[in-house]
Amino acid sequence: MPAVFVHGVPDTDRVWEPLIAELGRGDVVSLQLPGFGCDAPVGWRATKEEYADWLVTEVVAIDEPVDIVGHDWGGMLVARLLTLAPTSVRTWTFGGSPVDPAYVWHDMAKLWQTPEVGEELMTAFDPDTAGPGLVEAGVPQSHVDITTAAIDDRMKTCILALYRSAVTVGTDWGSELAPLAAPGLVLWGGHDPYAPADTGRAMATRCGARFEELDTGHWWQLEAPAVAAGLLEAHWAR
Repeated sequence: MPAVFVHGVPDTDRVWEPLIAELGRGDVVSLQLPGFGCDAPVGWRATKEEYADWLVTEVVAIDEPVDIVGHDWGGMLVARLLTLAPTSVRTWTFGGSPVDPAYVWHDMAKLWQTPEVGEELMTAFDPDTAGPGLVEAGVPQSHVDITTAAIDDRMKTCILALYRSAVTVGTDWGSELAPLAAPGLVLWGGHDPYAPADTGRAMATRCGARFEELDTGHWWQLEAPAVAAGLLEAHWAR
């Protein structure tokens, strides 16, 4: 069974490269969200439900249970996958992925969710302006250019649509999370500026999963790839 990795916002599949390089397995599939550094299907509305259905289709098509790992929005989609297609998963991991009824969206998300304000902000969301904020949130300087190079109008449109469809995602999806037969691991940066570690701890408790807090910001796979890889391999071995 392969290990499947799902990135978040505003990333592409390249966000996993440092972590994957630390793994001792070659059966790795790194998915790319439609519209994030790649094309999206004709008529794509970029809502949370469309992305969730897309992930279910991708994972079920593998035709065997997978070890799935998600970060940020990728982890939120993994959480939804656990509700929609639990038998497609052998083990699961997510982190920096607040799907909890008690979670309050961070300030930037609220701005993106506001019509006109979000569009105005996106006009200035480019490699020059996005870079410093990403570094402050935990993206290593060595990876900033890789992250920002993929930011284009298509991605910006998808980000706005996704966040506007997800104002109540904590209630919509989080209330359905429950303990699963598949072993789960929740990884969370202790200095995550977008969602506190207590949010991850609460989600782990709700899902009956192990919880590991890392000494990182939001991007634990970039800030501590060797540590995260070790935790994943131990998780898979169990």
